Amino acid sequence: MPLRKKDGQTYVQDLVRKKWLVLSPEEFVRQHLLYYLMTVKQYPASLIAVEKELRLNDLKKRYDLVVYDRNKQPYLLVECKAPYIDLNESVIEQALRYNLVLKAPLLMITNGVSDVVFTSAQQVVELPTYTTSE
Repeated sequence: MPLRKKDGQTYVQDLVRKKWLVLSPEEFVRQHLLYYLMTVKQYPASLIAVEKELRLNDLKKRYDLVVYDRNKQPYLLVECKAPYIDLNESVIEQALRYNLVLKAPLLMITNGVSDVVFTSAQQVVELPTYTTSE
């Protein structure tokens, strides 16, 4: 993960957007997850969107990560939290609310210490490795 210091701040280069961002606790989690998704689980960077806006009713919200399938449909919605944030029911509800718009079949919540992957029907599952035969 490329890091640099400037004016007393630490910055990280986003692995997908290729821009420098302040390294906040949540950004640390997001960048580590991106690295994991791309190197271990083999998800192509070209199918990952980071911090994009969505409209939920009349509210503008921003999701953390969405992985798309080859048909450009949302496949995995990820909500990242800082390591000191508990992955509780309100975090799950936030991901489920965002998924009312995105309709991804898989959702993931993570704080970098623990994570949960579940289906839109709220069944806990393992995070699959990317396959070219989907």
